[in-house]
Amino acid sequence: MVFLSSFKNIFSITELRKKIFFTLVVLIVNRLGTYIPVIGVNVPLLNDIMQQKSGIGGLLSYFDIFSGGALSRCTVFALGIQPYITASIMFQILGMTVPYFEQLLKEGDYGRRIINQYTRYLALVLSIAYSFSYALWLESKGLALIPGWGFRIMFVLTLTAGSMLVMWMGDQISLYGLGNGSSIIIFAGILSRYKDAFLRLLYMVQEGNIALFLALLVPVIFIALTAAIVFLEKGERRIPVQYTRRIVGNKVFGGQSTYIPFKINSAGVMPVIFAGTILQFPLVLSGLLSAYIPILKTFVDAFYNGPLFYVLEFVLIIVLSFFYTAFAINPPELAENIRKSGGFIPGLRPGQQTANFFDYILARIGLLGAIYLATLALLPAILRGFFGIPFEENGTSLLIGVGVALEFANQVESYLIERRYEGFLSGGRLKNRA
Repeated sequence: MVFLSSFKNIFSITELRKKIFFTLVVLIVNRLGTYIPVIGVNVPLLNDIMQQKSGIGGLLSYFDIFSGGALSRCTVFALGIQPYITASIMFQILGMTVPYFEQLLKEGDYGRRIINQYTRYLALVLSIAYSFSYALWLESKGLALIPGWGFRIMFVLTLTAGSMLVMWMGDQISLYGLGNGSSIIIFAGILSRYKDAFLRLLYMVQEGNIALFLALLVPVIFIALTAAIVFLEKGERRIPVQYTRRIVGNKVFGGQSTYIPFKINSAGVMPVIFAGTILQFPLVLSGLLSAYIPILKTFVDAFYNGPLFYVLEFVLIIVLSFFYTAFAINPPELAENIRKSGGFIPGLRPGQQTANFFDYILARIGLLGAIYLATLALLPAILRGFFGIPFEENGTSLLIGVGVALEFANQVESYLIERRYEGFLSGGRLKNRA
């Protein structure tokens, strides 16, 4: 009853209602674009390759997450938001490592606008590179109905324009809608993939291609994984902080106790996405250079169809998770800020000893979070390969979906709390709310 009342409150706030409506309209337009096919491609044969959950088919299926199924249908939005995400990740790393971009980040809104502009330029370049290598790959597999430069130019222009349009849609949602536009677009695509996967599972049961017991295991595993992700994403280690009390005149400052939350997964989903971005480069190089270096295609096919691909993915996620955690939380800087504000960790000296303690805690929690991310990313492949359970979606899509849903719910909740507070001050409709 409380939930229904809170849900009704969402639509009682005009501004929030408009934001949700605008977001839904943009998402509907985006989903329509994922069904407009590119001319000159053998889509049924492409779908057969995409259904292979190992090797190149598995990698393409991974990138199909970011296009909401448009890649497997080879539509105008086939690249989706992926080029923009890759460009954003690259500039995040540059902002952590290159002094020029570090300085831009410190300049506030102006610096962020400059970096956002650079990100869009790089996304345009990546869109051209991805679409061209994709066109060459389609030709190498015999999927292009009329191969040649005419097909390549048309294909590159279509997919690049579609990717730029999707990027613009994400910006519009961020500005006028609710939530992060890129994340919301990916989330909508993931939901559509779940629907398609469920329908395929029903079809397999009807055709007798899978035992009913295994089919029933799929939703059970899905629910269990979702619950585990929510638990681990919300899990945190709370470090108590005590602030000394200061008396200035007749006023008392400080003296309160608080805590610093260290999340189990401080890196978020970025290590998984960036690992996939790195692992796609052999495929891109193969598409661009296989005509000149024939052995490169053989090597790439062997790489994506062998165990080395999964081992490398696991190791990359572990390493990148530590990397992102280290840059997300700076123990010496955090310890110094606590010391300057008159705080301390009970039992520890302010300064270096506190920083060393933070390093120790982050190393232990970071290892747990890294193993959690890597295992989740590979778990569906393990279920399919060793147990024959037809769990089609990978752990990345589930992690992104749950993460975006939690973020969206938190934003709506914050919006409701804020508006209720304003209504109370202005004698509004607080009495009508639960």
